[in-house]
Amino acid sequence: MKVPRSNQLGVRTKDGLYYKFTGFRDQDVASLTTFFQSNFGKTPEEKQLSISGKNWGEVDLNGNMLTFLVGAKQAFEISLADVAQTQLQGKNDVMLEFHVDDTTGANEKDSLMEISFHIPNSNTQFVGDESHPSAQVFRDKIVSMADVGAGGEEGVVTFDGIAILTPRGRYNIELHLSFLRLQGQANDFKIQYSSVVRVFWLPKSNQPHTFVVVTLDPPIRKGQTLYPHIVMQFETDSVIDTTLSIKEDLYNAKYKDKLKLEHKGLAHEIFITILRGLSGSKVTKPGTFRSHQDGYAVKSSLKAEDGVLYPLEKSFFFLPKPPTLILHEEIDYVEFERHTAGGSNMHYFDLLIRLKTEQEHLFRNIQRNEYQRLFVFVNQKGLKIMNLGSAKSIDGVASVLKDVDVDPHLERIKNEAIGDDSDEEDEDFVADKDDGGSPSDDSGEGESDASESGEEKEAPVKKKTKKEPSAPKVPSIRKKAKDGEDDGSKKKKQKKKKDPNAPKRAISAFMFFSQTERENVKKSNPGISFTEVGKVLGERWNKMTADEKSPYEAKARADKKRYSEEISGYKNPQTTNADTADAPDNA
Repeated sequence: MKVPRSNQLGVRTKDGLYYKFTGFRDQDVASLTTFFQSNFGKTPEEKQLSISGKNWGEVDLNGNMLTFLVGAKQAFEISLADVAQTQLQGKNDVMLEFHVDDTTGANEKDSLMEISFHIPNSNTQFVGDESHPSAQVFRDKIVSMADVGAGGEEGVVTFDGIAILTPRGRYNIELHLSFLRLQGQANDFKIQYSSVVRVFWLPKSNQPHTFVVVTLDPPIRKGQTLYPHIVMQFETDSVIDTTLSIKEDLYNAKYKDKLKLEHKGLAHEIFITILRGLSGSKVTKPGTFRSHQDGYAVKSSLKAEDGVLYPLEKSFFFLPKPPTLILHEEIDYVEFERHTAGGSNMHYFDLLIRLKTEQEHLFRNIQRNEYQRLFVFVNQKGLKIMNLGSAKSIDGVASVLKDVDVDPHLERIKNEAIGDDSDEEDEDFVADKDDGGSPSDDSGEGESDASESGEEKEAPVKKKTKKEPSAPKVPSIRKKAKDGEDDGSKKKKQKKKKDPNAPKRAISAFMFFSQTERENVKKSNPGISFTEVGKVLGERWNKMTADEKSPYEAKARADKKRYSEEISGYKNPQTTNADTADAPDNA
């Protein structure tokens, strides 16, 4: 077959597999033809490519190859062994996505990632019905052929209807001898065991579910999104009884020491056992950390998503969305951030983890009663705590930790404030604030900074400087200033009076959206501050499509029209009186 810049040789074996060799010169064609005639008794056929440029034709499935024909001539062909997954889009489109292989084609600038086929219901090659459309028939055929291309393995065991949180959906999980397959209604993933880096077994406290996370490298791909973690959620009390489908001679030769043929017990435990036996991957379980409620994780939120944070022996893992794995060795420092505002915020704190790459992860709204246990865990792991203070403060925190009813971080702040009577000095400073620009102004500002940073040596000096200004002059100056301010403020207040009957100004589409969603944000993020609510609403608004924004924009247009109509017929009484008062002078 003549291809751009060279010739291609195709060889099909008796078992149905097809091999292609590219790069032959024109003068090599004759010698290859002679070679096959003399050694195999076969004369190579010459195949013509379609160069019409049309993309409407027929599909020929043969062995492990898919050939697209236009006018009985080949337009292109792809190997089904390279298909990583298939997706059914709508009722008539099927998308094929291909494996990303870093070991081959390193010098190639481009590689085929995905291809989409449109199969109308009127086609005669893949005939379907209302419940099983033609595109579904085509996809099922591709899946069966792709399995043949991968080696024709039968599933060792299948777990039906498992909930997977990322990528979201309900899948049947098939464990084969060399790969893991996730088969859903619209997606099909095939994952080689060589891509499995680690398996995490993470129970959820006080809930009837258990997380099983399979970490991959390279990650699987769905559209433009990469998924390095497959987050599965098993029912904790689900019990199954299964027998592995492995030939006896293969089992005795390779898996006898790793697996049992019959398994009965909890579904997630059996899944992990079989996956570990087939893939050889390591399994990570929760370590010594226990939360206040004797669980393995603490509730928190990341990027406005609620979840749980697992402090593990060598890493932190946030689940379920976005699944975030942070290794201890990658951490530069951690920082505990307390909520100092009143109300419910007093019962929560934040944990900031900064990586050596300068990337930061902020885990928000962790309950206050989890602070001591998290602090002890981080300290035991030797991680740098940014806001611990000096070495002397660390000793003080260690002693405080013996009392479980005391907050060590709050105690450290109290210890640093001993002997610092800056509050009292601030009151004196406010009383004498209008002292004609005396040196106490600057010293007062410096004092405030010093008290925040824990510097107490300058406090006596600052007290002394505040007492130096002469007392008699200050009241008179302050009195005049107050009188002037009172007169000015009265005039300003008169100007700022508003007519209660004035039309209410129109508001924007974003404000209509905020009024609708503000309470939902507060419910999903307990203890969130007013500023953070605005940030969350702004992020959601920016991610909304034009169709999703249209109802709020319609309300904004209607409100703007209402305001225009009302303001046109409105007369401000104050403006009218002022005009009337000015009329004689102008005359």
